[in-house]
Amino acid sequence: MHLLGHLVRFIVSALMLLIVSWIVPGFKVGGFWSAFFLALVIAIAAWVIEGIFGRRITPFGRGVVGFLTSALVIWLAQFIVGGVSTSIIGAILAALVIGIIDLFIPVKTPFEQGRSGRENAK
Repeated sequence: MHLLGHLVRFIVSALMLLIVSWIVPGFKVGGFWSAFFLALVIAIAAWVIEGIFGRRITPFGRGVVGFLTSALVIWLAQFIVGGVSTSIIGAILAALVIGIIDLFIPVKTPFEQGRSGRENAK
């Protein structure tokens, strides 16, 4: 994916986080730039976690472990990004809403794109 594609993906993610902060009690994002940097931190954390533990444990993975990892990443990101505050319950609810939205608007991770390119080469 080229730079413009990544930028669009982060803008869409930031808008989604703003909508989620409006819906979910206990999850607040201060504005667009806070949401943008939160989306960036979440993507970097997911990329690192996926690189270390594999796809099953990432927020993009399936199951309870992926869901809880997503909630933990959201909760920890509040300490990195200014203008973001969440409680544990708020992070869990935000992860649930983001997971539901992701069912309808799936986003490929860099690892997924790399695999599909190698599979096509075979």
